[in-house]
Amino acid sequence: MSKFLKPETIAAQAGGSIDSETGAIIPPIHISTTFQRDADLGYSKGLIYSRPDNATVHQTESVITALEHGTHTLLFGSGMAAAVSLFLSLPKPAHIIAPKVMYWSLRNWLATEASTFGIEATFVDTTDTDLIARAVRPGETKLVWLETPANPLWQISDIAAIAAIANWAGADLAVDSTCATPVLSQPLKLGADIVMHSATKYLNGHTDVLAGSLTFADATSTLAEATTKLRAQHGNVLGPFEAAMLLRGLRTLHVRVAHQCRSADTIARALAEHTQVEEVLYPGLKNSPGHALAAKQMSGGFGGMLSVRVKGGELAAIATAARLNIWKRATSLGGVESLVEHRASIEGQGSPCPPDLLRLSVGLEATDDLIEDLDRALQGNN
Repeated sequence: MSKFLKPETIAAQAGGSIDSETGAIIPPIHISTTFQRDADLGYSKGLIYSRPDNATVHQTESVITALEHGTHTLLFGSGMAAAVSLFLSLPKPAHIIAPKVMYWSLRNWLATEASTFGIEATFVDTTDTDLIARAVRPGETKLVWLETPANPLWQISDIAAIAAIANWAGADLAVDSTCATPVLSQPLKLGADIVMHSATKYLNGHTDVLAGSLTFADATSTLAEATTKLRAQHGNVLGPFEAAMLLRGLRTLHVRVAHQCRSADTIARALAEHTQVEEVLYPGLKNSPGHALAAKQMSGGFGGMLSVRVKGGELAAIATAARLNIWKRATSLGGVESLVEHRASIEGQGSPCPPDLLRLSVGLEATDDLIEDLDRALQGNN
């Protein structure tokens, strides 16, 4: 498929591949675990064993690579597997910089386990580029890790500015772009070296696949090659069925994200005027601290995620969630169904998440229905 096509076309046609033997529009799922060797002991078809080599996985990777404007993508069994594999592939000892506000499970791993693998993590407010510039150690810092918008407070970090700092320090920049998706942001075009997705979320979009991805700006970089080798050795691979379902989800990525962005924006504006709401956290609101930067480095919307701080504190927030009907009380995000979660009780002690906060993942339901459900639940706090 031509590289000049729009990303919507690339995603909708899953890269445009037609099965050469049957003419099938939908590609077959390749479940073979091994491949025949040539008589001269070579592998002329390029496939040896399904742990590093699977045609279904490779096709899905190629679509993500195209969407992110990268050169190489690796799929993993989860977002955590993708991120941790990248950290483990760094030359040791490795100093890294990570956000104070980020996906809690990964932050917890960096804070409690990473040191046993020769990794030292410094957590900073990555919305402040001066703090990052002071925190990097030229020659020692191997990676700067960003998450933007950052879950669950939806803060925005300046990818281009931080890429320049990382480059000056001799470090790579990796961006968790799970919530922005390649529809709204392409970090590699802004100077990042790696973009990561919990593909479980928006890329799949149907709450039925666990997957993660890493896309590299340079497939020949030392870190890309090390991560590729580590994935094969550790077996952190995605199965062909999951890859096929992820590919199916990618076909509707752009229409899903467009609707979710519009709906989230409408909901955020409605909640900002609600008498039972203390604050709405959403970068699409003009009074959001990160709005101007988000408008600069995101295109087509501000995402389908927002958080609301409920008047009355933690108990009022929990009671509000309990009264919701359409919004489902469940973890995760990015699916076709709308989800609500009380993040502080999930993250536990040390969380930067306020106890009065509810995180909202906007699905594909009618926006008016979602607003009415929220209004009814909030009014119960009167």
